[in-house]
Amino acid sequence: MGSSKTVTAVELLVRQMEAEGVSYVFGIPGGPLMPLYEAIFSRKKIQPILTKHEEGAAFMAEGYARVSGKLGVCCATTGPGATNALTGIACAYSDSTPVLLLTAQVGTAAFGKGALQESTVHGVDLVSIFSPITKLSVMIPTAEKMGEMTRRALRTAQSGRPGPIHLNIPADIAKHPVPLEVFPPMNYRGGKPAPTIMDVVRVAELIFHAKRPAILAGHGIECAKAWEELLDFAELTGIPVATTPKGKSSFPENHALSLGVFGFAGHQKATDYLLSGDVDVLIVIGSSLGDWQTNSWDPRLTPSVALIQIDIDPMEIGKNYPVDVGINADASETLKALILCIRSSGKMLKKPALPLETKEQTAFQEIDHGTEGNGIHPAMVVEAMQNRLPADTILFVDNGSCINWGVHCYLAQTPGAFQIGLGLAAMGHAVAAAIGGKLAAPDRPVVALVGDAAFAMNGMEIHTAAEYKIPVTWIVLNNGGHGLVHLGEQHQFDSKFDISSFRKSIDFCKMAESLGVKSYRAETVEDFDAALKGALAMNTPCLIDVQVDIDVLPPGMKQRFDMLNKSYAGERYTAPIGHHHHHH
Repeated sequence: MGSSKTVTAVELLVRQMEAEGVSYVFGIPGGPLMPLYEAIFSRKKIQPILTKHEEGAAFMAEGYARVSGKLGVCCATTGPGATNALTGIACAYSDSTPVLLLTAQVGTAAFGKGALQESTVHGVDLVSIFSPITKLSVMIPTAEKMGEMTRRALRTAQSGRPGPIHLNIPADIAKHPVPLEVFPPMNYRGGKPAPTIMDVVRVAELIFHAKRPAILAGHGIECAKAWEELLDFAELTGIPVATTPKGKSSFPENHALSLGVFGFAGHQKATDYLLSGDVDVLIVIGSSLGDWQTNSWDPRLTPSVALIQIDIDPMEIGKNYPVDVGINADASETLKALILCIRSSGKMLKKPALPLETKEQTAFQEIDHGTEGNGIHPAMVVEAMQNRLPADTILFVDNGSCINWGVHCYLAQTPGAFQIGLGLAAMGHAVAAAIGGKLAAPDRPVVALVGDAAFAMNGMEIHTAAEYKIPVTWIVLNNGGHGLVHLGEQHQFDSKFDISSFRKSIDFCKMAESLGVKSYRAETVEDFDAALKGALAMNTPCLIDVQVDIDVLPPGMKQRFDMLNKSYAGERYTAPIGHHHHHH
């Protein structure tokens, strides 16, 4: 440990990242950031990925962290480089993803003098800008503090509820010599918080006595990588599982116990079961029970006997619905403990009677396919994807109507197969995040389903995939503009104005070819299926420009527009006040 060898402060940072298992740094160089690239180059262990925009770099790091479960890292130079990364870091914060943002700073001697791109407290203050959307945002004050502050940041990102962290590094500090002290992560990080024995026994008792229990699984299952534990727990107890939209793929949707998605653009089966008024014990795992997860805080979600909420973040427990048992612990550790407790009790479980047919895919039957419009019905695009994509595909879905179609129509069958950046719901997320996701899962097909307006924001990043030969397939639902906003103009404002449509649709094939990406154009479902088959066989980055109908109302949107109209009128969202509980 105590070594007489010295290295530069920035090399110490790079070595500590290597100890964390970091393989890639996504970003764009710039003067004050060059010492970081020099250190990465001298070590040759981490691959720098040059992106087109720092937002893309942050999205890639976020996608990488989501899929790998490891730390995603991005970097940006001082000033505009750093501010460009803001939205990507806000996404990571909203979706509890561990991302490290490294930003450069002008040399300390120039602070307050107005050096080019200075971003200290004397101007555009980067540390302050990132403070509200990270778990930790700090400038390294002296070279001697580099090791200690790096370890603190890495611990912060990956302990408790994960999230992003930001380190700002002045150029002169970067090259300063410091003692070489690198620690293994276990030396500066605790374990995962586990539930108490009393809590576990209490939940097991409630399960033994429950007549019609249900599980609502959220994005926290993905964050904890607790897919296997959830499946074992459901199969052991026979309790049916609904997921939130963001929790989709935390439980296999082709399983007999799957209720599908509850909440925005979700499934009738989940709604019927959870809002029937007959659920006595509801176990919520890793969900904040926000707007989209609860159909705008429907009071009927409150169970008659007990609401059990398991969350790694104590501030989420009882936030929107009163809980009877709140367990502040890791989802994986809690489910393991429950399985152990139930198995070792020797008690026979009354498996709840399920009024369920095993659905292969009932979602399509809920959609009106009568389309005379221009272009393909989006549900038919997703249906073709369903039939063509291997079950282990990781599908990144962008924000816009593709969320509705994806959540409602796609059948997620394997762990982590469905990824949406829904916390902040930033357009363009999937375009770039899929690239990071593919680097994290080289053996799984990775596909991004994106709208044309979202692609317009970050589409240049396909050049990054072409440069590094990262085989992602982008399926662009091209309807000539911002489809959801266009539908809002129709359904809420009687088409008085149309500001959301492009005057000229974008030709993504031309764009893709110019950036070195193979492209296909699809005007029929048959075209699309052939293109997707071709793209999957190629093992290179591919883009499919699918001409879809802009006037089809996606699932869940009618309710959403009605609710927006209410909020414009100043009416409240549904108040989440549940029934009076019958305590035993």
